[in-house]
Amino acid sequence: MSATPHLLDKTLGVGFIGVIIAAGLHGVSCIQAWWYYTHQQDRWPLKLLVGAVMFFDTVHQALISHTVYTYLVTNFNNAAELDLIVWSLLVEVLFNGLTALLVQSFLTVRIWRLSNGNKWLTGVALALVLAEFGCVLAYVAMSLGLHTFVELGELKHLSITVNALAAAGDVVIATTLCILLRSSRTGFHRSNTIIRKLMMFSIETCALTSLCAIASLISIVVAGNTFIYILFFFCMGRLYANSLLATLNARKMIRGAADGVHTTSENLSLSLREFQPKNTSLSMASKRPNISIKIDTTQEFNRDIEEGEKSGTHSAAVRFDLCSSPPHTQPAYSP
Repeated sequence: MSATPHLLDKTLGVGFIGVIIAAGLHGVSCIQAWWYYTHQQDRWPLKLLVGAVMFFDTVHQALISHTVYTYLVTNFNNAAELDLIVWSLLVEVLFNGLTALLVQSFLTVRIWRLSNGNKWLTGVALALVLAEFGCVLAYVAMSLGLHTFVELGELKHLSITVNALAAAGDVVIATTLCILLRSSRTGFHRSNTIIRKLMMFSIETCALTSLCAIASLISIVVAGNTFIYILFFFCMGRLYANSLLATLNARKMIRGAADGVHTTSENLSLSLREFQPKNTSLSMASKRPNISIKIDTTQEFNRDIEEGEKSGTHSAAVRFDLCSSPPHTQPAYSP
C-alpha cells in the first residue's frame, strides 16, 4: 500500500469512512438492543441470540477501529508500515462472519418451520449459510500467516467467494420466506395483513445485506487494489444486526396494523407453522415464542316475532399474539 495521497484516499481514507459509518450503525444497533430487552418478553434462546449478535458486532467495531487507529495514528507518516497487515484487519473478518452466521441461521429456522420441515428448502439455505462461514474460516486461517497486502492479494478469490455466497444466501432466504408466506394466505383479511407485513420485513431483512455484499463483490473485482470493498464489508455485520433487531422490535407494530383491520369471518385458530402451499391444515401444538393468530367470531340473530322477520348482526373479536403465545398454542414465525 503506497503512501501517496492519491492512493491513501482509496485505501485508508475509504477504510476510515467505513469505520465511521459502521460506528453509526452500531449505535443504532445498541438502541434497538436496549429497546428489545426492555420491551420484548421473549424466551431465553432468542434473548441469547440477540446478546450474541450484539457481542460479536461490538467486538468487530473494536477491531476495525483498532485497524484504522494503528495505520492513521500509531504509524502516522511511517510509509514502511503501511505495506504491512495489522492483525485486527484479519480477525475482524471472523466476527463479521459470526454475526452473519447467527442471523442467517435464525432465518433458516424460520424457513424450516414455515415449510413444515421441508428438508430441500431448508437444506439449500443452510448449505449457502454454512458454505459462506466455511470460506470465512478458511480466509482467516490462511491470512493470519501473511504479512503484507501483496501476499493478501493471493486470497482475492476467497474474498470474492465469501461476498458471492453472502449475497446468494440472503436472496435465497428472502425469496423462500416470501414464497412460503404468500402460499400461507388464508383468505381472511386480518391474517393476510400480518402475512403481508411479514413478507415486507423478510425482504427488508435480506435486501440491505445482499446489496451490501453485491457492492463489496463488485468493488473487489473492479478495484481490488483499493479498500472500497472493505468499506462495504465493514458495514455488513451492522446491517445483519440491525435487520434482526428491527424485525423483532416491529412485532407490536405488525399486531397493531392487524388489529386495525375490520372484517367478519368464521371461527378460526391458526398457526403459521402449519401453513403449507397446498394444505390448509390448521392445527396448533407445543410452545414456541413466535406468532399465533386467533380469530373468534360470534353471530347474533334477533327475531322480530311481530313482523315475522329475521335480522342478523355479526361481530368479530380478534387477538394477535406475537412471540407471547398462550400456554397451549404453538406459534411458528417470528419476523
